[in-house]
Amino acid sequence: MKLPSKITFAEDKLKKAFEKLKEGKTEDAQLYEFLTRAFKDLEENAFCGIRISKKLIPKEYKNQGIDNLWKYNLPNAWRLIYSVGKHELIVVSIVLEWLDHKNYGRKFGYKG
Repeated sequence: MKLPSKITFAEDKLKKAFEKLKEGKTEDAQLYEFLTRAFKDLEENAFCGIRISKKLIPKEYKNQGIDNLWKYNLPNAWRLIYSVGKHELIVVSIVLEWLDHKNYGRKFGYKG
């Protein structure tokens, strides 16, 4: 199913961190571009990412009331973590964080 959505950030400080990437060094500016492209994809289809099993949702997200979790694979082994919710009649993709591959593996308990 293809479902358009509006992008929102889970916290204001996350939105500020995203905006700060634009002015950062080369790697940060590149990550900003990767995230911007991902946000456009999510606006077209909230379900374009890969659904993460409910049993793998970290407690910190569950404590925030997150009951569904998605990942969007970014270049250079980065991951965008988001949840799909609704606000009135609008579907919302809620950006929770972005992680490099190593930290993504730690957070979700992957070995290796």
